[in-house]
Amino acid sequence: MKKIIKQYTIAGLALLSLMTGACVKSAEEWNLDTKNASTVPAYTLFTGATKNLVDVITTPATGTNPFRFYVQYWTMTEYLDMPRYNLDQSTLPQNFWQIVYKDILADFAESRKITEADELLDPVVKQNELAQIEILSVYAWSILVNTFGNVPYTEAMNPDNVLPVFDDAHSIYLDLLSRLNTAIGQLDTQGESFGSADPIYGGNMGQWVKFANTLKVKLAMVVADSDENLARQYVGEAYDKGFESNADNAVFQYMAANPNNNPISGVANPLFTSRQDFVVTSIIVDPMNELSDPRRSAYFTTVGGTYRGGDYGFTNVYGNFSTMSTTISDPLLEGVFADYSEFQFNLAEAAERWGNVGASAASYYENGIRASISYWGGSEAATASYLAQPTVAYTSAQGDYKQKIGMQKWYALYNRGYDAWIEWRRLDYPVLYPPTVSADGEDFAPSGLSIPVRLIYPLNEQGLNGDNLAAAASAIGGDLVTTKLFWDIF
Repeated sequence: MKKIIKQYTIAGLALLSLMTGACVKSAEEWNLDTKNASTVPAYTLFTGATKNLVDVITTPATGTNPFRFYVQYWTMTEYLDMPRYNLDQSTLPQNFWQIVYKDILADFAESRKITEADELLDPVVKQNELAQIEILSVYAWSILVNTFGNVPYTEAMNPDNVLPVFDDAHSIYLDLLSRLNTAIGQLDTQGESFGSADPIYGGNMGQWVKFANTLKVKLAMVVADSDENLARQYVGEAYDKGFESNADNAVFQYMAANPNNNPISGVANPLFTSRQDFVVTSIIVDPMNELSDPRRSAYFTTVGGTYRGGDYGFTNVYGNFSTMSTTISDPLLEGVFADYSEFQFNLAEAAERWGNVGASAASYYENGIRASISYWGGSEAATASYLAQPTVAYTSAQGDYKQKIGMQKWYALYNRGYDAWIEWRRLDYPVLYPPTVSADGEDFAPSGLSIPVRLIYPLNEQGLNGDNLAAAASAIGGDLVTTKLFWDIF
């Protein structure tokens, strides 16, 4: 038998394609699998891609999502690769890249193709479903751009082009915002859509309008420093059409059993693992203790009745430090795409920058804190006490608006490490440093460590699409973890 093996880059829908030529006369002579479906409905692909999307931003798996370590929420007990940013020969960039391209964007693309080809589908339903696919596709593309910089885009997702070029990240971002705008205009709140196959809102198109506008503000604020006029325009168009409370949050409800449990529980809950790898850091625990933050019981366990953080970037004895609370490690804890607290903090920043969003920065800032504390079960009284502290109140908290908002956003995004990483790079708060010396002064980290501000390109892409990758690396200033993306200019 003659066998030909084609290998594609993941960005070009890379997988191994096995093609034989000598033993069959036509495609019809291939053995058929009579037990598994040969075609997949659009709604199944949509649901699966949505789950894969929330999984990749929620999981704490060190081979996929290191961002809770980069923003210094968590550290390790013994294995220090993540809090010491060791990506040499690491499969982490490849895993992240492959999941987003192959398991998310490719499935959304196929769902779109099937939906477009369905001549029997009601036109309004089709329009809504295509808009939903587009909104989440934009979300997924933004993750790639905000993680790597220049990536294959215009020539991606095409198996006939095995060597896609890497597009300019800024140009991609502009196109994503335009695509999102178009999708918002296509949403019909009176029409139906994926219904129960929509794991975020169950087909409620009014909620999708709010989510899409909240996402529009979120993406616009990312480029507020690099493209201020555009950001101001998009925020001005969407600020009063987004989330109105925590009830609007865009979330994915996980289930109790594997494989549909919240992925945090897979590494932190004794029901699923005996591992004792992760503890929370003193970097976040100490300032939250100083503020008597009411979210601590929802975030952390106690040790001897106190919240105690480990030494970031150095070995820690698991039993001596706080780890994830039972709330965080609950297999049923929902995964979050976007929430009201984050939206309010974005509007607080917009109010400071441009003042075109209907209320004051202080008002939105307080709303963001209230929403976060309420989400994690804090009472109104606890919230009021917290806000009354001079170091929390907007008028008296330390620093400029970036520091005030950046610090409170960091606290609020504790269980959303990927988004916290974006905001830390964008707002430059809190001020974080790579590990240098342990708390007891007896251990030293390697010199020259830098907290990554991007992931390096996957090793596989270097081998399979080397020329285009080299051009992309040159265009962004080098394929380094220290290379800032186009929007990270301060």
